[in-house]
Amino acid sequence: MLKDIATPNRTKEILKKYGFTFKKSLGQNFLIDTNILHRIVDHAEITEETGAIEIGPGIGALTEQLAKRAKKVLAFEIDQRLLPILADTLSPYSNAKVIHQDVLKADLKGMLEQEFENIEDLMVVANLPYYVTTPILMKLLEEQIPVRGIVVMLQKEVAERIAAKPGTKEYGSLSIAIQYYTEAETVMIVPKTVFNPQPNVDSAVIRLLRRPKPAVEVRDEAFFFQVVRASFGQRRKTILNNLVNNLPNGKQKKADIEQALSTAEIDPKRRGETLSIQEFGKLSDQLLKSFR
Repeated sequence: MLKDIATPNRTKEILKKYGFTFKKSLGQNFLIDTNILHRIVDHAEITEETGAIEIGPGIGALTEQLAKRAKKVLAFEIDQRLLPILADTLSPYSNAKVIHQDVLKADLKGMLEQEFENIEDLMVVANLPYYVTTPILMKLLEEQIPVRGIVVMLQKEVAERIAAKPGTKEYGSLSIAIQYYTEAETVMIVPKTVFNPQPNVDSAVIRLLRRPKPAVEVRDEAFFFQVVRASFGQRRKTILNNLVNNLPNGKQKKADIEQALSTAEIDPKRRGETLSIQEFGKLSDQLLKSFR
């Protein structure tokens, strides 16, 4: 019977066999706990009808568990040194395919259409390198990649920011950007002790389920996000101050900003972190009249 990749001994054996050394710049931390991988796959609700997309498979620990349950797994690996290792560790799984490419530069939509023809249920499942977590998530969401959802392990602190509610210190423009497209929930905390090498911080697994339509309907999506970013420019400042200082020509348009806040029934003394996505939607539609 095949031994799972994600055990301390098997991981050590594989690394030794290939003389593999970790690159700090690529944020490589390999999971060595099979139970945690099983739970990640459970949270993604992977079935034999699912196409799984993985980013940064490492030596194939999560890829293996996905391949056991999914119809097909497509994994993107940027580090060329891992390709022969993955060819070896994943050789028992004919439904797993590794692509040597930076996912941030890939034409994902086109590739998924080609690779997952006749597979309706697509899910992203990954242990994301910390340093590129946000750009990867935003690419998946902004490019409207046709997936049911995303289950990823990332830095605990980032997971807290993504799933944060208004009025908390973690809530910010990242929370809004991701909750605009998805329903976000932290499903488990993962201690740093189950990785080789151990990272400096604990991790968390977050599940993002795509909304059928965005959380709020706005007239101009790009402007909505501009207003959100401006509102969190300096966290200790009021919403009025932040908008005046951070929107283009905000100082000249202070009266218009005050009027928009009044029409949207938002107290100008409030801080950005107290506003819900719906309030930001109302506010950006009011401001749009003056900033077109």
